[in-house]
Amino acid sequence: MHFSGPTTTVLKLGTAQTLAWASTYYLPAILAAPMARELGVGVATVFAAFSAGLVITGILGPRAGRAIDTLGGRPVLVLSNLLFAAGLILLGSASGPWSLFAAWAVIGIGMSGGLYEAAFATLVRIYGRDARNVITGITLIAGFASTVGWPLSTALQTWVGWRGTCFVWAGLHVLIALPLNLSLPRQARNRVLQTLEASPTEAHTASAVPLKTAVLLATVFAITWFISTAMAAHVPTLLTASGVSLGVAVTAGALIGPAQVAGRLLEFGVLRRLHPLLSARIAATLHPLGAILLAVVGAPAAFLFALLHGAGNGVLTIAKGTLPLALFGPQGYGERQGLLMVPARLAQASAPWLFGLCVTQWGTGALWLSAALGSIAMAALWMLGPVQATTKENGP
Repeated sequence: MHFSGPTTTVLKLGTAQTLAWASTYYLPAILAAPMARELGVGVATVFAAFSAGLVITGILGPRAGRAIDTLGGRPVLVLSNLLFAAGLILLGSASGPWSLFAAWAVIGIGMSGGLYEAAFATLVRIYGRDARNVITGITLIAGFASTVGWPLSTALQTWVGWRGTCFVWAGLHVLIALPLNLSLPRQARNRVLQTLEASPTEAHTASAVPLKTAVLLATVFAITWFISTAMAAHVPTLLTASGVSLGVAVTAGALIGPAQVAGRLLEFGVLRRLHPLLSARIAATLHPLGAILLAVVGAPAAFLFALLHGAGNGVLTIAKGTLPLALFGPQGYGERQGLLMVPARLAQASAPWLFGLCVTQWGTGALWLSAALGSIAMAALWMLGPVQATTKENGP
């Protein structure tokens, strides 16, 4: 295999994923307030509509994964771009709560087949067990979705208003992301099928997934998505509650993004020599460690907390794609990934509200909850058992 092939795929799919995340998951942070003012609803209602969309994403995720297993990733990703564009046009045309929820429902359907899980399944269809490095490459590029999306949405909101911003993002899906996804390789199905035909024992093993392993992995994904989403919503509040100024809190919080990318670079350069289970175990220790330090030490640990949380979250995002591949193999990867992520999407949808209640009640004491949850995820990873050797772990 020539390296130019995977590199081109990473650049295309990584760019499309950056646009997908920036125009959906990271959109409410910028547009919720002006949207709520004009529609005459509370900001909480806007986020409730967003959360409803995430619930739909989780419910439909297994079906989207099954479609990728059957048809390949291109048609599913292309359909997601059309759904994103339609949902964003509906969002920009919303006139009240009902149309707001309807728009996010359409976007939620698009997210079920257009975010990381679909991208990872697409890469597994193309590269089989060699997909680990290209999965990392996608997350390296799309890790800048908020870095690109938030300033662009802010600028657009200033220039053309929140409705115009939605329309511009819809246009970008049609003009940029859709052609990129259309140009993805076609030969995915043959490669994976050849791999499985050459190794019937592996195919049988991949289809017989132990329930305990699946439950443990789903628990890890649910907890880590809950923590990630909760921190994204409440880090500035937690840091100011620890005793730092708002300016310092914002500066420290801004380090989380670069720390995520640094963690992914570490995974690409060093940790890829380890089994994905080992790198996930290492990464899972970082948030509990940082949370405990911030809870105990307070303000002096603010920057260290941001770096530890960000680096751990960055590697664990990759693990969501590489662990199911390493533990279960490529056969049926898309549907299995969708099923494993259902609890994670539900946890993600509830995280801002539930953790917000904890922060309101306990202040920095809420960090003990996130540290405890992170420790449970870490224990679940150890309960998955000894690391088994996998073939071609280092990828292309």
